[in-house]
Amino acid sequence: MILIDTDVLIESFREGRIRGDAISIITALEFIRGIPEERRERVKELLEGSYEVIGIDNSVLLEYCRLYDSLRREGSPLGDADLLIAATAISKDMELLTGNLKHFERLRRYGLRIGSESK
Repeated sequence: MILIDTDVLIESFREGRIRGDAISIITALEFIRGIPEERRERVKELLEGSYEVIGIDNSVLLEYCRLYDSLRREGSPLGDADLLIAATAISKDMELLTGNLKHFERLRRYGLRIGSESK
């Protein structure tokens, strides 16, 4: 299965096509918060009908903590949203499709599989 990052979701909606199989609840939040309030419910329904929306369960939580601790020790933190998306992909054994290689590339050594979205 392929988890898509927020940048890929935005591009997919602009193009009117679906890429990937699933999104993190964090990606859903990042996407929906940019939608005008009167359209949010409809867009939320479209997302839920088009993708499996993966929440934060114990496996995601524990993977997030592992990544957070490792990056903190290295002195190279990553924002919570991206870290939660990466933790979701790793804990669910999914490939992350993203155009944001700068943020995610360094997480390969922790088990993140990345599919790049060429722009």
